[in-house]
Amino acid sequence: MLYDIHAHLNYKTFDKDRASVILRSKEAGVIAIIDNGTDPASNRKVLDIAQQYGIVKPALGIYPSEALLMSDEEIDEEIRFIAKQDIIAIGEVGLDFFKVPNHERQEEVFIKFIELAKRLDKPMIVHSRGAEERTFELLKEHGAKKVVMHCFSGGNELAGDIEKEGYMFSIPPAIVNSGTFQDLAKKVSVSQLLTETDSPFLSHVPKTRNEPKNVEVVLKKVAEIKNLDFDEVKKIFYMNFKRFF
Repeated sequence: MLYDIHAHLNYKTFDKDRASVILRSKEAGVIAIIDNGTDPASNRKVLDIAQQYGIVKPALGIYPSEALLMSDEEIDEEIRFIAKQDIIAIGEVGLDFFKVPNHERQEEVFIKFIELAKRLDKPMIVHSRGAEERTFELLKEHGAKKVVMHCFSGGNELAGDIEKEGYMFSIPPAIVNSGTFQDLAKKVSVSQLLTETDSPFLSHVPKTRNEPKNVEVVLKKVAEIKNLDFDEVKKIFYMNFKRFF
């Protein structure tokens, strides 16, 4: 009944022991890992991994900084490729105004992915670092319906507006040490929360590689924050996943 809606098992850090990582996840009770692509090469690797391991579900997209390295023709070609694949979601896509330049260009590409997700009727797994408000504005303006805000750090007021829109939030194991994620878990209804790891990043143990098996850490912390029974939280999160994906 556990799942990870946002991981990067396609990263090189998993090349030597990917099978073991997936086995450990299964042994921990994980039933699904959504592996997110970030560029054309990783999108194809995601598909290969998903073909090898039934537990892995593919999400394909172009990360904001990667989009800046591509021409319109290359982006449109990749969108056509993605549209032909059997995927569970569009991701990882979005905006990053934290350190990534050319905001206008990022927005152009993001809008293309919003339209793709609508056309395919697929959920979007959205990155919004340093651009949370603008990301939400574009999602609303272009009629996005199925949205997960991945690793959201935009504050409680904006989180409340996003929650009212019916979008979901995914929380990583780093919630153990992060006041930002703890505040998000306090603010948002448990019915609109999902578990992720962002593996190999955002572990609950600093400076260690994260793995999908660690999603249970999120459930334990949310149960503590919400003052709810762990098994009840686990069941609600599972139903959230089934309903959304």
